[in-house]
Amino acid sequence: MSPTNEDDQHYQPKDTVHGTLREGAVFGGVGTLFAAVMSSLAKKNVGPWATFTKHGGTIVIFAATGASFNFGRDASANLREKEDHWNDAVGGALAGAVMGLRFGRISRVVGTSALVSATLAVYQYTGNSLRGYWNRPEVDEYERKEALRKRYRRPIEETIAEIGEGRGIKAPGYEERRRARLKEKYGIEVQTYSADPNDN
Repeated sequence: MSPTNEDDQHYQPKDTVHGTLREGAVFGGVGTLFAAVMSSLAKKNVGPWATFTKHGGTIVIFAATGASFNFGRDASANLREKEDHWNDAVGGALAGAVMGLRFGRISRVVGTSALVSATLAVYQYTGNSLRGYWNRPEVDEYERKEALRKRYRRPIEETIAEIGEGRGIKAPGYEERRRARLKEKYGIEVQTYSADPNDN
């Protein structure tokens, strides 16, 4: 028996039918909007029903694409009991096949399916972000930035050599040198006090 990840043991099954109907309705609404825009941009007066009669295929393609993607992704996740980029690859393959059906050639169907599948799988693999793979959600952002600061932090001696002391930049022994400069220049003895009771 192969070892399982902790994520696999706590997988929550998805309601594939409900999600498919929801996404089909959402993408159908987007398709209706596109069809309405296409009807409104027609050169001759086609009437309000041309959205559904003339451009109804656009609505159907949009709705079928959204529904098939969600069905493929959720069904794959439920069968494999995993949440990863392969689910988006399966959903993208189905959605791409539906998009390619419009061209009526099997080569277009296969090509569109492969292109959409690869694009969606890579996008999910990189954390659903255009920032790339290194934007990992499991890494704490504060710790990542602290590690970057430590990695590129310059030594204090190098900073002091370039811009000098003062303005909040203090090298070890700064207070003693400051007291000596004040004594030499103005003849003032500066006493230092510490809030630490252990300091004498």
